[in-house]
Amino acid sequence: MRIKMSWARQALVIAGVLAASDGVGYAGDFIRVKESEGEAKLQTAIFGYEKDGVRVDLIGAIHLGDRRYYKYLNEVFKRYEVLLFEMVGGEHLGGNGKKEILVEGNEEEDVVEEEVAKDGDNLEGLRKLYAGMEKALGLVGQSEVIDYHAENFVHADLTMAEFNALQKERGESLIGFMLKAGMAAEKPTRDPDTMRLLRGLLGGRPDLVKLEVMHTMADGDEQVDAIAGDSVIIADRNAKCMEVLEEELGGGKKKLGIFYGAAHFPDLERRLVEKGYKRVSSKWITAWAVKKVE
Repeated sequence: MRIKMSWARQALVIAGVLAASDGVGYAGDFIRVKESEGEAKLQTAIFGYEKDGVRVDLIGAIHLGDRRYYKYLNEVFKRYEVLLFEMVGGEHLGGNGKKEILVEGNEEEDVVEEEVAKDGDNLEGLRKLYAGMEKALGLVGQSEVIDYHAENFVHADLTMAEFNALQKERGESLIGFMLKAGMAAEKPTRDPDTMRLLRGLLGGRPDLVKLEVMHTMADGDEQVDAIAGDSVIIADRNAKCMEVLEEELGGGKKKLGIFYGAAHFPDLERRLVEKGYKRVSSKWITAWAVKKVE
């Protein structure tokens, strides 16, 4: 094994998954740590692409951030005719999604509940990980603040049934995917200092924890990109996103946003470039900032 990942690195890289130059980008281009003498910022990108009068923006995100970061994104999303969003199993969300009218005696309600129970949730462990990290980092999860019922939101991801079936077909699991990514990456991510991490966790110092984990979360996307073309978690979900994008373009939409975790964007950008789109703009947003104090 070329890269031996510590328990801390494994957890943080996983958290970064389900989170510029001309031409085709790499994972590091879509999420970065910007540092000054007294402060460090974890930032995600909004990159714009154009072709024949159509504008498509890739709006990167991580799943844990400051509340004001997600509130700002909610305002950004209002600028688009259509905002394509990621969420495995989120097909009943979004303004253009299927609206379920759940009233007593409605037969369709029973069908929906049965399908959810049958499909299960292969991402339950990841959701628990996020919940624990929210507390440790003093941050909030994106699903807590992002308005997934906005009228211009359109689901552009796999259903839970599709996700489960594809993972079973490929023999893929979340942990196995990350271990494979760790071995395939060109360079290792930066390990958090275990003692500083424990000091922050045990002492109730989210600032210390953030300083230790932000580089690992940013670098983790580069590991993911190394195997993006052979995965359900990245490649198959991105393929679904592009299918929905083509459907919306076919309906005459000219200004669209794609809101996906930053780890998805190197592959998504390649797909856009292959279709003739060119990157024309870039903007960085701070997901969280930390003062460098002991």
